[in-house]
Amino acid sequence: MDRRRNGNGALLQVDELLKRGFAALEEGRPREAAEFCRKAIAADPLKVEAHFLVGLVALDMNDLKTAARGFGSVTKLDPGHAAAFAQLARIFMRMGQPARAERALMEAKRAGVNEAPVADLVGVVSSLLGDQREAEKWYRLACEKAPESAAFAVNLATALIFLGEIVEAKEVLERILSRDATVAHAQWLYSSLVKADSPDRARKLAARAATADRSSAAFLYYAAGKEFEDCSAWDEAFAAFDAGARAKRSLVDYDEAAEAATFDTLMATFTPQWAAQEREGSKDPSPIFVVGQPRTGTTLIERIISSHSLVESAGELQQFGLSARRLTPDAEPARFSAANVRKWASLDFRALGEEYLRVTKPMRAGAPRFVDKLPNNYLHIPLIIAALPNAKIVHLTRDPMDACFASFKQLFADAYFHSYDQEELARHYIRYSSLMEHWRRIFPG
Repeated sequence: MDRRRNGNGALLQVDELLKRGFAALEEGRPREAAEFCRKAIAADPLKVEAHFLVGLVALDMNDLKTAARGFGSVTKLDPGHAAAFAQLARIFMRMGQPARAERALMEAKRAGVNEAPVADLVGVVSSLLGDQREAEKWYRLACEKAPESAAFAVNLATALIFLGEIVEAKEVLERILSRDATVAHAQWLYSSLVKADSPDRARKLAARAATADRSSAAFLYYAAGKEFEDCSAWDEAFAAFDAGARAKRSLVDYDEAAEAATFDTLMATFTPQWAAQEREGSKDPSPIFVVGQPRTGTTLIERIISSHSLVESAGELQQFGLSARRLTPDAEPARFSAANVRKWASLDFRALGEEYLRVTKPMRAGAPRFVDKLPNNYLHIPLIIAALPNAKIVHLTRDPMDACFASFKQLFADAYFHSYDQEELARHYIRYSSLMEHWRRIFPG
């Protein structure tokens, strides 16, 4: 059996090295865990668990390339390792490679998902790929296998809310909070589903937020703000939203200069001359895109449009941006970047339209037209017009002050990072408004 001497001269088996490595990672010592990995692999290069730990350690250190190599080694040594394929799928999404993520996710499912954490991870990646119904299925499986896990149940509740299954979502959240009222994420989700008739609970949430870690504080302050608002306690509501926004802003990596460069590049790349060129896109007329800033009435308009007998709602789909990324050579990981925008100008737009229609097909029930209500598709307007010239685009506007405040008091999952600082929010709105004026000039009507 392979063994390795530690600094004290004692003989350590590979399994013992890995046990110590996993413990070090769990206790927040990734560099120490990496050293145990190195020793274990040196002793036994074919040890699957050692390569899996390499992937986990690299993820903890935000080294995605090393993580991908670690989990990739696992799949070579054990082609039926569902957890490694699921981890690869998530990494590829973070690297901006959805096609590779889809293939890895397919391999994870093919290998057989028998563990709750893997089922939850498959759900997470499915959600990132825009398939919320598929995500809900895997979150439900994770909860069945680990019914005491609050984290898995929160993911299920989030998916249910997205899908409009509000009654069940509320039941899931009530079960979580009856077991553990300290789950801040669940408190925030629950507050979004109920209308408070007293500010008492909000005051308790705000008091807890004052001593919580920043992530929990953000959830708790936003929950308190919403319930204060329900009770018309306006000063307390604003104070809670402001505290929540400051907590959240301290956690997100918002690069305003990069956003400004992206907006400038959009206007410099997609010019009247570009718009005047003839292009062949898909002739399919079925998509109806509803775009604008978040919290400006896009959901209401979606419901009005989809109330027509020939129209259905497909929800907030990530599919157009993901389709563009699949067809963008050497796309950068960022969802939107100046470098990616420059590459968009020369995409195969017919292929883009057809790819979008292919990946949205599972989200449709068969109506002739469908609504895609992702607000920030306004960034994709020239691509939509070129790829799907017969599609409709509905742009929602709202008074700027109302629109900005509605964003400021909303805690978003993983988007709209500009919304947690009022000055950054105002500058973003000016950029957005200028861009929409540009689109109207080059795409009249």
